[in-house]
Amino acid sequence: MPKDHEYFMRLALDEAQKAQEADEVPVGAVLVSSEGMVLAQAQNKVIRRMDPTAHAEILVIRESGQKLSNYRLLNTTLYVSIEPCIMCMGAIFHARIDCLVFGASDPKWGAAGSLYDFSKDARLNHRIDVIGGVMEARARDLMQAFFKNKRS
Repeated sequence: MPKDHEYFMRLALDEAQKAQEADEVPVGAVLVSSEGMVLAQAQNKVIRRMDPTAHAEILVIRESGQKLSNYRLLNTTLYVSIEPCIMCMGAIFHARIDCLVFGASDPKWGAAGSLYDFSKDARLNHRIDVIGGVMEARARDLMQAFFKNKRS
């Protein structure tokens, strides 16, 4: 598992910035192999694709599955600027991703410790390591600035 969490989180935050510039909710994701190779990176494209499933995490999982010719993304780490939602956590579990690293918590939608904590649910047949708070201030500031701008 890659240990330079800040390096890969910067890549996810760069994707989130691109989403914001496209007037999307600023979420970015990067999937990394155990050797430290970036398999895929993406940003939210819900509005541009008119697709409620086009979250950054889902797009990264889809692209990586195609690249690896496998729906199981074993021995990978997913970096996401914001804590994943219920839908994305479900996909993360189905893909068998080993580790999730996120920036800021999401108390309204988060499913990795905030609103729900799928990672600690013993009823599920997969375990995932979760590391939250990596570059948290930058991730939170990006999200807050986006919504503040939307309200004004």
